[in-house]
Amino acid sequence: MLSHLFESWASIYANHAALRTAIEFMHIGGLLAGGGCAVTADLATIRAAREGPGARTIHLQLLKRTHRLVVAGLAALATSGVLLFAADVGTFLYSRIFWLKMGLVALLVVNGALLLAGERHVQRDAPRAWTRLHYTAISSLVLWFLTALAGVTLTNIG
Repeated sequence: MLSHLFESWASIYANHAALRTAIEFMHIGGLLAGGGCAVTADLATIRAAREGPGARTIHLQLLKRTHRLVVAGLAALATSGVLLFAADVGTFLYSRIFWLKMGLVALLVVNGALLLAGERHVQRDAPRAWTRLHYTAISSLVLWFLTALAGVTLTNIG
C-alpha cells in the first residue's frame, strides 16, 4: 500500500513541472527564510556575547522574534523534503549523503533546542551563559552550512 502511494506521488511529481517548481521553491525558500534568519541571528549572538549588557538585552528581544521565522522555514523544509523524498524513494533511501544530511538536520534541531535553553539561562543570569550561547551559535552556523553543502552534494553526486 505504501509503495503504491509513493509510486503514485512519483508519477504526479514527474509529470507536473509547476508542482515540481513549487515544491523545490518551498525547499529553497524554507532554507532561505529559516537558514538565513538563523545565520543572521547566530552572527548577532556571537557579537552580542562580546558586548555589554545593553546590547545583550536588545539582542535577546531580536532572538525572540527570530524563532518564529526559523521554525516556519524549518517547517517548509521538512514538508517539501518529505515530498521530495517520496518522489524518489529508491534513490534517497539508499543514499549515504541523504542520511548524512538528515543527521545534520537532526543536529540542527537539537542545537536549536540548546539555543533556546541557552537564551533562558542568559535571561536568568546563569554563570557563563553568554559563553555557552556564543559557542552554540557557532555550532549553529557550522551546521547550517554543512547541511546546505550536503544538500548540494546530494543533488550533484547522490
